[in-house]
Amino acid sequence: MLGYPRRGGPTVLRILLGNQLRRLREARGISTEQAGYEIRGSHSKISRMELGRVGFKERDVSDLLTLYGVEDPAERSALLELAREANTPGWWHRYGDVLPGWFETYLGLEEAASLLRSYELQFMPGLLQTQDYARAVIRLGFPEEAADEDVEPRVHLRMTRQARFTEPGAPTLWSVIDEGVLHRPLGGRGVMRGQIEHLLEMAELPNVTLQVVPFEAGGHAAAGGPFTILRFAEPGLSDVVFMEQLTSALYLDKPSDVDVYMRAMNHVCITALRPDDTVQRLRDILRSM
Repeated sequence: MLGYPRRGGPTVLRILLGNQLRRLREARGISTEQAGYEIRGSHSKISRMELGRVGFKERDVSDLLTLYGVEDPAERSALLELAREANTPGWWHRYGDVLPGWFETYLGLEEAASLLRSYELQFMPGLLQTQDYARAVIRLGFPEEAADEDVEPRVHLRMTRQARFTEPGAPTLWSVIDEGVLHRPLGGRGVMRGQIEHLLEMAELPNVTLQVVPFEAGGHAAAGGPFTILRFAEPGLSDVVFMEQLTSALYLDKPSDVDVYMRAMNHVCITALRPDDTVQRLRDILRSM
């Protein structure tokens, strides 16, 4: 039970602890209804705990471990410590006043991911945006007279997320962008020039792969909308597909669902320009601006 990752904050720790509790319960042949009764809750509470979608009370975890026959002091201690750490706020907690709850889950997954593959057809990928471009995108969600204090914390959060991709041991980022994004003048000509220059700089990083789907490619399998696939080095975490919506998000982790999006992503990568040709296309667009 030792060696759980400490990267990714409470989100990942909750998922790992939930997975372990589910395995222990199933190994003993105990139903979610029985487990819920043991902790004075319902079967739906057990399901939420096992999916890592709620925090953990140490008393509940302790009672479940007893029910599941976990008597070894070292094993119990490790799991109870994991429960305590799973309730520790992540670094993004300080942005709580501007951060929707459904996005906190994504930030924890993003923090723990070893590989992120994204497809975008409306905006530049958030992890590749400049401050000025991010500011222009974020302002789209506010009235024109919105104050800076409504916008700037969100811009700072986005820049903070980007920082780890230039640090030692950074995860791999593989982004595919529809060419229409490069011609949509968000923020004005100067902002777009700076954004494309930034893409060229990021494309030089060894952990960043950038591809553009050109106009001449026509239709393709991923045309339905943007999505991100997150992969983790920890064997206890399965791949997750993330799709952001206006007021919520979808998180898909069933292998059958993930496989569909993985095939679409692989297809769009084949349809897109190769990374070196993408760089040339970006330079061409920059010269024409």
